[in-house]
Amino acid sequence: MINEIGKHIRTLRTQKGIGLNTFAKQLGVSPAYLSNLETGKTDTIQLSLLQKLQDELRLITIDNSSLIQDETKYRIARASTLLHNLIQQDKALGYYLLETLEKGIDLSPASPTFHNNDQDYYLQN
Repeated sequence: MINEIGKHIRTLRTQKGIGLNTFAKQLGVSPAYLSNLETGKTDTIQLSLLQKLQDELRLITIDNSSLIQDETKYRIARASTLLHNLIQQDKALGYYLLETLEKGIDLSPASPTFHNNDQDYYLQN
């Protein structure tokens, strides 16, 4: 894995037109270490150096939208399970929370069941 990271570092560095010595100085490492890292001749890399490399080269690209979607799916599934379990243990409280959630969603303009005149009804009850 370090070998692949090293190759990626070298590719990105050269694409940016940064020389080995210059980049090593920017990172605070020796040119020999950086060369060994790029050619897979070292087995370790400090997390602080990895962070510097990420800041300079954007080694790892993360699609935040997919992470957010995954987290949202997880939270919805977890809430559904917890609500289901609550209904099994305390039907009145479980259904109260479910109804509150549904009313909150209905009040959202993004909801397909949203009607401006329903806001007054829900806010009064």
